[in-house]
Amino acid sequence: MKKNSCLTPAWKKKIDKLDIAFQPIININTGRIYAVEALLREHLAIGYKSIFDVFDAVYEEDILYCFDLELRRKVFKKFTTIQEYEQMKLFYNLDNRLFNTKNFSTGNTLEILNEFNIKKENLCFEISERHELEKQSGMDKVLQHYQNENYLVAIDDFGTGYAGYKLLFDATPEVIKIDRYFLQDIQKDMKKRLMVKSITHLAIQLGIQVVAEGIETKEEYLTCKDIGCHFVQGYFVQKPTLITHEILQNYSDIVKIMKHSRRDKDTGNIKKYISKIDPIKKNNSMREILAYFKKYQENAIVPVVNDAKEPIGLFFETDIKEYLYSPYGISILSNETDMKSRLKSFVRSCPSIDINSDIETIIELFSSNTNAQGIIVTKNAKYYGFLSANNIISIMNEENIIIARDQNPLTKLPGNRVVEKYLSKVQESDKTAYILCYFDLDNFKAFNDVYGFRLGDRAIQLFADIINKNLSSKYFKGHIGGDDFFVAVGPDKKETNYTVELKNIITRFENNARELYSVEDRNRGYIISKDREAKEKHFALLSVSAAVLFVNSANKSQYKQEINLILSQLKKSAKKEPQHICLSSLL
Repeated sequence: MKKNSCLTPAWKKKIDKLDIAFQPIININTGRIYAVEALLREHLAIGYKSIFDVFDAVYEEDILYCFDLELRRKVFKKFTTIQEYEQMKLFYNLDNRLFNTKNFSTGNTLEILNEFNIKKENLCFEISERHELEKQSGMDKVLQHYQNENYLVAIDDFGTGYAGYKLLFDATPEVIKIDRYFLQDIQKDMKKRLMVKSITHLAIQLGIQVVAEGIETKEEYLTCKDIGCHFVQGYFVQKPTLITHEILQNYSDIVKIMKHSRRDKDTGNIKKYISKIDPIKKNNSMREILAYFKKYQENAIVPVVNDAKEPIGLFFETDIKEYLYSPYGISILSNETDMKSRLKSFVRSCPSIDINSDIETIIELFSSNTNAQGIIVTKNAKYYGFLSANNIISIMNEENIIIARDQNPLTKLPGNRVVEKYLSKVQESDKTAYILCYFDLDNFKAFNDVYGFRLGDRAIQLFADIINKNLSSKYFKGHIGGDDFFVAVGPDKKETNYTVELKNIITRFENNARELYSVEDRNRGYIISKDREAKEKHFALLSVSAAVLFVNSANKSQYKQEINLILSQLKKSAKKEPQHICLSSLL
């Protein structure tokens, strides 16, 4: 490569004045650094209003590629001053118009990497659709070129452009970075959560890593963690810094948050199902792979990793069987001149999840792809083991047994243990607000005494059916026992709308429960039964009281020991209210 071969003296001086800031990208489950993104700084010092103006200027002068190569040298050199840079990746932003320049040539990046003793697998080129509308993008060309050169590629600002899903289909990048637009206040917006979850789970199914970009609050971070994003970047972790020793290996504030997250509770159940299959390295020759299957004859499916022990997919023994039984098949497979590309052509994509992922996420990912052979499990972004399809089915069966054991036998709703578990999650999680509601059937004992247990059970089943039919799946619904029920929801619309829905439950039950009475009692509007002191008394027809508590994320932790007590007191007050509902909020 001819250094600065097409750069003017003026542009050489401008490059000298530019500086590089780095922003960390960390593992969302552990707080450990995964990569840094290089960001250009000091553009004002060379007379440009924005970074984009700098690149537009060199493009117009037809020196974009020469400029970019010299910029890579500057970035790579500073990258090596970060502590333990050898253990992290460097995300480098590319201008997609590179291929439109007359000076473009291949092999220059590797030369610069070697100059600074940086491994090829440490570099990830980041591309976006900024120039798509100008028909200058060439995004697909850039992606294909660098993937063919065996570089990692990330798509930036995913979801805001036009070709994102097409690129996933055509080229399948190693990483996507979900745009900040979809992540801002995601914990408050159900539509954003659904979209980000859909994007994330699709990417995972294709074996793509997901970075939640631009995270600025704890609530955004925790929501992205629950959705299943692999990595996080943003001001909440650290702002871009020009001082490289400020880049840390572990971010203690994130580690503390991670330790308090309830998602880590199920990892023990996952671990016992993980197979510790020895992986194949992507640069293994076919001769070595044949030897592997001869040694491990029980392994029909084998994870494939890169030199950094990061998973890149699965290798299926069945894919090479046609060669094994062919007269010249083994010779073809053992052809050393084409071993790398041949192995790459056999690797199939596979979902990967962190060891700290919860069981629900694993089941959902597996269930959404009926052809999945399993899921690769990582720890700190490195290969840890493999969950086979059979083992995931065993996990699902185990979960179904647990759910069935905790169901109320009459209503089939989650029972008291699951309700307590849910309340514990609400109390310990501070990422979102909740609306909690206790329902208690009024005058149920008197009805049960007069009409018997069979009709008593029908009344309970009637209420269960009403909440199932009239409250959407976003609600948690539980049957504490007897005539006590519990529902809860993390609100994504105005609290008043939920209040209307809960009042509707009360009205529907009171209207429908009248049909359980005799015509005489129904017309009279009450029944005669004995109270707890064995005295005859008039009891009104069945109704239901609701204690509703609004709990916001800001005040939840200080009241977490008292939420049950507050709900119990509200339930007593609700029975005295004309509309049988009592509303309160933690201030």
